[in-house]
Amino acid sequence: MPIPRRIIQTGKSRTLSPLARASATNLKLLHPDWEYIYFDDADVGRFIDTEFPEHREAFDAFPQNIQRFDFFRYLAIFRLGGFYFDTDVLLYEPLDELLSGTAVFPFEEITLNAHLRRAGIDWEIGNYAFGAAQSEPFLGRVIENCVRSLHDTSWASEMLHGIPGAFRAGFEVLCTTGPAMLSRTLVENSKFAQNVTVLFPPDVCDPTHWHQFGRYGTHLMEGTWRVKGGFLRRRLGWLWADRLQRQLLADSRLRGPVRAVPQSQQPRAVIAGDARG
Repeated sequence: MPIPRRIIQTGKSRTLSPLARASATNLKLLHPDWEYIYFDDADVGRFIDTEFPEHREAFDAFPQNIQRFDFFRYLAIFRLGGFYFDTDVLLYEPLDELLSGTAVFPFEEITLNAHLRRAGIDWEIGNYAFGAAQSEPFLGRVIENCVRSLHDTSWASEMLHGIPGAFRAGFEVLCTTGPAMLSRTLVENSKFAQNVTVLFPPDVCDPTHWHQFGRYGTHLMEGTWRVKGGFLRRRLGWLWADRLQRQLLADSRLRGPVRAVPQSQQPRAVIAGDARG
């Protein structure tokens, strides 16, 4: 099935920040004939109880709020179909030409995750904005992996290999419900990945093209969920990650500017300037 004309956003309450109001207004103005659904915390709880009671225990078991709401966004799009957007995403163009796909995800950035690199990809896809048809199989596997991260600690910890213990807390969300887990699901499930469209930029090694929803919009990277911790630890963690990413980016440049979805059949990769697939 094609992706339905539906936009979903979520937030703590219905009292939105100025940026969140701007994001919602932007999405509505560009898509006047699309359904718009906003879930606050109470709505999210009711949705889980009504639509996914089998996942209520897992939802409550995630230790951080952002993990629960990562999980929710996958569940909501899996059940309803449409596009999900964080409230710090702004679009330049409407998304109508993407509706013919079954799953659409943005290119995120060149990864510093050692597990992903061993698996064969040096990049990640993002979950700040994505679209899928109802009951889309790849998204179903993503949901399974979110639950698995709770119960199979050895499987989840594979994604943290190579990250110093002092900095791991800042990466656990990314590796259990966020972009790193999403990208792991992509590389380890080529059968399902064949239906995934990735909005690759013309040059994946150019950081100015990272965190863009293809040519359609941008992620402003508010990052309010991130683990706070002490200033010194956060600063050291940032310096470690920045140095490692610069080293790995140099290696990635040797592979060239173009990437494709890892799958056995002809890749369905879309670059930012061409959404025809």
